[in-house]
Amino acid sequence: MMRRRSPRISLLAGAAMLAAPLSLASAQRGTPPARPAAAPDTLKALPIDGIAAVVGDQVVLVSEVMAQVNQARAGGAKVESAKDLARLEKEVLEQLVDVELLVQKAKIEKVEVNDVDIQNTVDDTEKRIRSQFKSESEFRTALKEAGMGSLEEWRKLQAEQVRRGKLQQGIMQKLQRDGKVTSVNVTEAEITEAFNTYKERLPRKEARVGMRQVVLATKPSEEAKKRARAKIDSLHAELEKHPEDFENVAKRESMDPGSKELGGDLGWNRRGRMVPEFDRMMFALNPGVLSPVVETTFGFHIIRVDRVQPAEVKARHILIRPAVDSADERRTRAVADSVAAAWRRGGSFDSLSVKFHDEAGGEDKTIPEYPRSELPEAYRNALEGATLNQILDPFPIPDPGSGVNKFVVAQVTFLDEAGEYTLAEYRDKIREQLSEERKMRRLIDTLKKQTYVSVRYNPDQMVVTPQ
Repeated sequence: MMRRRSPRISLLAGAAMLAAPLSLASAQRGTPPARPAAAPDTLKALPIDGIAAVVGDQVVLVSEVMAQVNQARAGGAKVESAKDLARLEKEVLEQLVDVELLVQKAKIEKVEVNDVDIQNTVDDTEKRIRSQFKSESEFRTALKEAGMGSLEEWRKLQAEQVRRGKLQQGIMQKLQRDGKVTSVNVTEAEITEAFNTYKERLPRKEARVGMRQVVLATKPSEEAKKRARAKIDSLHAELEKHPEDFENVAKRESMDPGSKELGGDLGWNRRGRMVPEFDRMMFALNPGVLSPVVETTFGFHIIRVDRVQPAEVKARHILIRPAVDSADERRTRAVADSVAAAWRRGGSFDSLSVKFHDEAGGEDKTIPEYPRSELPEAYRNALEGATLNQILDPFPIPDPGSGVNKFVVAQVTFLDEAGEYTLAEYRDKIREQLSEERKMRRLIDTLKKQTYVSVRYNPDQMVVTPQ
């Protein structure tokens, strides 16, 4: 009896699927769970390798067809009879011929693809697939079960398929830019028909949420700021006497974890990358000159510019942060409560965010839509049971820089629960997909008239022309 493949192995095999022309059915569905392999009596003995088709001066081998058929079946293609198998083989062969026509046209038009982009895509695919396995041994076993002799063989196959896929995209884009591919109208009736045909294959819609927020950073007390200022002043005095010790002092005293071990080195920076007070001072300094003490939302800094080039400077700094403690955190929580109360009374979000939002923290004030599952845990917990337009009670999020919490006051501005897509939600995607398919089909049909194409493999008759 044929063994059922696990979903993870199907994912591995499906990852190397044929880079075929756009298809509404294939482009919109996710990777379905693996189906049982066909019963033995529905399978045909594999023929010896031969020429399945000739396209211009290139051949498509039967072994290529069979490899793609196997990958399609591992990815969920339904094969329950010999008739199903023959139909799938025909579809795959047609796709391989179409791809070869597009690739040859891309070469004629001198469409190029970036090798680095190809390798990055393969790397990303490998990383995604590896994450599905518990161990390297399990991953390597799945490779073998998917018909791959080695990881290198799999990567080579992936790279070739990615390259061919990018050539297809590139030739369509070039011909569209050149005005050689005309637009195709799609009617509402056609969109509705396509949706009804393929809606069961569409991925489920994930829950999404949108919000706007005021994030309040826990700030130090005035006494803590005085102590930090005294510390930075003493370091400044030390460096005025021994400016050559800047790197050693930074390694010893700086409270910036990102640059401390590098002697305060911040690398090359353009204008606008740092907070305004720091940025202005950094670009005002001459190389080798010690800055006065600069105060920012991060704390107190001493800056030294090492090198300058057009629009960029290479600088170092020493940071001393004022200490914050649980009392500061409690005080910030009380302020967050007052912000939430003012907002609920009709206070202006813009005014409250200008006054209280932590601009240096990196959190966006507005989040239009975001997958709920990808939110940090603190946000997911706070949003549990929330309703549209609700202003949430303040909730804490960690602030790695200070070691204490920040507090978020947020309003829910968008809610969309998980479920099935509606026609209205998918209309634009379907219209675009159908239009692209038809433009692609029109181009392929034109190329077939201009190129020698001979199909020599008939799955129904198993007739193969020897090489």
